Amino acid sequence: MCRIILTNRIESSIVVNANQLHFYGGMNEMKKRVTLLAAVLLFLVACTGCGKTDIEARTDSSGGNQVDQDGKLQVVASFYPMYDFAKKIGGDYAEVKNLVPSGMEPHDWEPGAQDLVALERADLFVYNGAGMEHWTEDVLNALDNQDLVVAEAAKDLELLQSEESGHGHGGHSHNHSHSLGQGDSEHSVDPHVWLDPEKAKQEMKAILDGFVQADPEHAEYYRKNYETYAGQFDTLDENYREVLQQVKNKELITAHEAFGYLCHAYGLEQQGIEGVVSDSEPDAARMEEIIQFAREHQVKTIFFEELVSPKVAETIADEVGAKTAVLNTLEGLDQEDLEKGEDYFSVMERNLKTLEQALNE
Repeated sequence: MCRIILTNRIESSIVVNANQLHFYGGMNEMKKRVTLLAAVLLFLVACTGCGKTDIEARTDSSGGNQVDQDGKLQVVASFYPMYDFAKKIGGDYAEVKNLVPSGMEPHDWEPGAQDLVALERADLFVYNGAGMEHWTEDVLNALDNQDLVVAEAAKDLELLQSEESGHGHGGHSHNHSHSLGQGDSEHSVDPHVWLDPEKAKQEMKAILDGFVQADPEHAEYYRKNYETYAGQFDTLDENYREVLQQVKNKELITAHEAFGYLCHAYGLEQQGIEGVVSDSEPDAARMEEIIQFAREHQVKTIFFEELVSPKVAETIADEVGAKTAVLNTLEGLDQEDLEKGEDYFSVMERNLKTLEQALNE
């Protein structure tokens, strides 16, 4: 059967007409599936209505995905850490696309028709899992790309369970070790595993396995790349342990509870103004709870993130006489950081310096 690949003109047409379609944002399950179906139907109608000059029929007698004209494996990553890890593994043999645009908060991001096109063309899809990308199941079920290899980076990791009260309405979570089973809700766990360097290394190993499955011809090249970066994860972990064992204070207040794995690994206590998803402002009761915690533990710094408004953090800081500082979740780098060549390791080192200074005041 021919696989239809759209040219830029047709892709643009679909994006213009389907850009407002969303897969999950605030909709119930039925509305999500109806909306997804509408996007897929629009995709197919656009294909059916175009002439032969507007499409390229792509066939492969072997049944496998064809690589790009330059011979590179086509890889799609869900958001920045997955993109960065995939780029590091793929090196010269892979072309990696990051679905979430620079500077956009991935918790709020929703895929559009152009993203379906990218996934239909891809050889490998890399995503975090653990509930981080709520749209993956519906999107993957809608694809016609039967040859797509899917790597879920957090699939086999020990996860921290999030017991949230009033999630999204000022609730907060208490994290403890929990192995996610098939019966667990994806929303009951903290997905931010990459903020623990050793867990991030395990995620990169899962991504490596995806590369080897999708492109066994270059398996040794991908394995060598992994070994190089595995050593960097170990060094980063050692640096965190050395520094954070010696800080005076062990409590930190963050904009949302994204640092549970980091705190769990290095003996810190996190209080998040919001839960694991930064999707709303906290209510008055939660604000008062955070203020009391800050005063009781003499917290001198309130952390916020580059991709969210600092307003709430600044309000709490003003109330308790503290200052604010940026602690990067790595959910997405802004354009300035990307242009400077920042990556997972450089940003995590910057986070460590920020923590060292704040927790020693």
